[in-house]
Amino acid sequence: MNRRDALRYSLGTGLAVLSYPAQAAINNREWLSLKSRFRIGACDWSIGPAGDSNAFAVAKQIGLDGVQVSLNTRTDTEHLRRATMQQQVKQAAQRAGVAISGLAIGLLNEIPYKSDPRTEAWVADSVDVAKALGVKNVLLAFFSNNDLRNDPKGTQVVIDRLKMVAPKAEKAGVVLGIESWLSAPEHVAILDAVGSPAVKVYYDVCNSTVMGYDIFKEIRALGKDRICEVHLKENGHLLGKGDVDLVEVRQALDDIGYEGWLQLEGAVPAGKPMLESYIENNRTVRAIFG
Repeated sequence: MNRRDALRYSLGTGLAVLSYPAQAAINNREWLSLKSRFRIGACDWSIGPAGDSNAFAVAKQIGLDGVQVSLNTRTDTEHLRRATMQQQVKQAAQRAGVAISGLAIGLLNEIPYKSDPRTEAWVADSVDVAKALGVKNVLLAFFSNNDLRNDPKGTQVVIDRLKMVAPKAEKAGVVLGIESWLSAPEHVAILDAVGSPAVKVYYDVCNSTVMGYDIFKEIRALGKDRICEVHLKENGHLLGKGDVDLVEVRQALDDIGYEGWLQLEGAVPAGKPMLESYIENNRTVRAIFG
């Protein structure tokens, strides 16, 4: 039996276990952490409104290990930049017994880091917020208005701004992760230009699949030193039922020695409730990754 067959066998076995009365073990996040290199979280905007601390209670219902929280929203650009809100999120996580698994600035898609001066303070402050919340990685989103494709001028602005904030992130032990439509070589070019271990790639397997990239080659080419965290996502499908081969993703992550958070995003079919979808997504991912 080769490794790929072994992983597929494990998937079948895992799904069988997940359908059995061992649900208590599934929800025991401490037990799972001992058995796997991976921890499973979800974006707050995928399991509820962005910035809503009730996401932790929802995550507990799903059986997740953590929630990736939003720094700010279009209706509240301060949000977690306020100490009072940080405390509220910590308390919500503690009540639910669910970790704060990461920090994200999705608002950069609307108010671009590549052009809007307000975002420089957001990114700089996100380092302090991440440290206060006890998380290592901050997702910087580069889609929609913040898209870097075919925009050398905007890309240079991003490089210049990241160079300025990188020393602060290094000192705090925080990593700023670039999530974009760019290919692995294009990401590497930005990372090399910034020249800091505090700036890495936030790899989304679905986005890169949509772009036609060979995600398995990209993961191996970037390696664990350039990938800070991973989004497992599908558009309009449950995880494991769409275009992304999660078993092959697991193999690629094994090959580079990645360990850490896998954040679930999207993956809700049209007409299917989010909670039901995410319980199933969680089961599928745990069967493959842990």
